[in-house]
Amino acid sequence: MSADIPHLPASLSTLAQLDERSREIFRQIVESYLATGEPVGSRNLSRLLPMTLSPASIRNVMHDLEEAGLIFAPHTSAGRLPTESGLRFFVDALMQFGDLAEAERNAIEAQVAASGAERSLETVLADASQLLSGMSRGAGVVLTSKSNARLKHVEFVRLEPEKALVVLVSEDGQVENRIVPIAPGLPPSALVEASNFLNARIRGRTLAEARLELQQGLAAARAELDELTQKLVEAGLASWSGGDPGDRRLIVRGQANLLGDLKAIEDLERIRLLFDDLESKRDLVDLLDRAETADGVRIFIGSENKLFSLSGSSMIVAPYRDGQSRIVGVLGVIGPTRLNYARIVPMVDYTAKVLSRLIG
Repeated sequence: MSADIPHLPASLSTLAQLDERSREIFRQIVESYLATGEPVGSRNLSRLLPMTLSPASIRNVMHDLEEAGLIFAPHTSAGRLPTESGLRFFVDALMQFGDLAEAERNAIEAQVAASGAERSLETVLADASQLLSGMSRGAGVVLTSKSNARLKHVEFVRLEPEKALVVLVSEDGQVENRIVPIAPGLPPSALVEASNFLNARIRGRTLAEARLELQQGLAAARAELDELTQKLVEAGLASWSGGDPGDRRLIVRGQANLLGDLKAIEDLERIRLLFDDLESKRDLVDLLDRAETADGVRIFIGSENKLFSLSGSSMIVAPYRDGQSRIVGVLGVIGPTRLNYARIVPMVDYTAKVLSRLIG
């Protein structure tokens, strides 16, 4: 398992120069925040630390940590909370990632295997999202690409004199319909011929694979197809494999979990913004592209991810692959910045691997 992490901000290098006492105080501030979501003050820290320090000494160290950009005071008289940069440093350099218990691994394998028994890929992905939501108490998210579905059948049906419906059926049971223009006066036999031509060549292939192969083979197939039917075949393929953002499919489960930890009106506004982001699917292609550049788990904290920059949320995601080891999507968990990173990172990583094995 690997967590692909951006380079640390220059200001964080100052922490490396601080002594063990400063590191321990910083660790306690972050761990208290992850556990409670509340700021912690010097008096409480003096009781939590494994060493004896006066509140005054702790306040001096906290001042240094604040100067380094690692913690901040939400209110003038309050304790301190970690900044996004502080959380990033803690996750990168100080956090110990645990491993899943055998019972948790068995539960993930059993649920993914059960959902994969004679069910569509869409259902398997939705169940994986629900599984992560239940185990993490956050929202489970799966992002995949429609163009990665393996094809089973295609059919052209005339709707109007100059329009035809193209019905595309994938091996996992998904059915999609698109309308394409056709030449005036195209005989019904041409629609049948186009369907037969594609069905003889696309089964088991993705749209990208089918389109590439047919583009290369159409010239050689001119003897089989007349000009009008050839244009129909090309139009049918182009209607799906243009690569527009609508080809990204987002599955989210467990959004209600994000409402169970609200402490203030500003928290409610943060979650509302998060839901708006999910509904509009802003920058999902960017998220998929960033996750696909890493072999293992990626952790996005707050504004590091454009998708959730307004809502101040975190996301832990990992790619999953098909039988040819090609990345076909990402799955993970969305939640507040005080997610239980140490537990959720191995959970997401293992679920992605189990899902990859099932798809493969």
